[in-house]
Amino acid sequence: IKIMKLKIASFFSGAGGLDLGFEKAGFEIVYANEYDKAIWKTYEKNFPDTLLDKRSITDINVEEVPDCDGIIGGPPCQSWSEAGAMRGIDDHRGQLFFNFMDILKHKQPYFFLAENVSGMLADRNSEAFQNIKHKFDDCGYILKAKLLNASDFEVPQDRKRIIFVGYRKDLGIEYDHPEGFTKLPEEKSTLRDAIFDIKDSALAAVGKNDT
Repeated sequence: IKIMKLKIASFFSGAGGLDLGFEKAGFEIVYANEYDKAIWKTYEKNFPDTLLDKRSITDINVEEVPDCDGIIGGPPCQSWSEAGAMRGIDDHRGQLFFNFMDILKHKQPYFFLAENVSGMLADRNSEAFQNIKHKFDDCGYILKAKLLNASDFEVPQDRKRIIFVGYRKDLGIEYDHPEGFTKLPEEKSTLRDAIFDIKDSALAAVGKNDT
C-alpha cells in the first residue's frame, strides 16, 4: 500500500530548517521559494527533489504555486527584531508577511505555519500584530500564536520565536501549541552535546565566515 504524503509549499525557505522538520514528520516539500542567492546552493543540496523558485515572493503569481495541503514559512524578521530598528509592518520586509497571507488566502490549504521573532510582541508593534491576526482570520483560518523557545525542545540554542499555526475554519480543528519538555536548566542541550563528535572532521569556514 502506497501512503500518500501531505504536500507542503515553503516560502522564505532559507536553508530549509522548517522544511526539514516537516519532511522528518512525513510531509513532502513540493515547492520552495527563497530570494537570497547566497542560500540557493545550500537549499538545493539539502532538498534536491524540491522545486526551488528563486524569485521574490512579490513577483510570484498565486496560480504558479502548486496545490498543497499546507503552507509554511518564516517571513523576514529584521524589521521586527529587538536588535534592529523595529520598524515592523512599516518596513517593506515586514510587509512581505502580507504577500505570504495573500498566497494562503488564494490557495486555501488545510493549514499553515509561520514563524517570526519575539520583537513582534513589543508594545510598539501591538497594533500591527493585531492587524496580522485579523488578516489571518480574514483568510479563513483559526489562528493560534505563541512565543516558544527552541531550548525548551532539546535544541542547543536559546532561540525565541512566535509560532503562528492556523487551520482552515471549515475543518473544525482545535490546535494547541506543544509544551516544552526541556525547560529546566539541567535538561537543556548544549552545543557540545550536539556537535562535539564532529570536532575533528568539521570543514573550515568559507571566505570571511570565520571572522
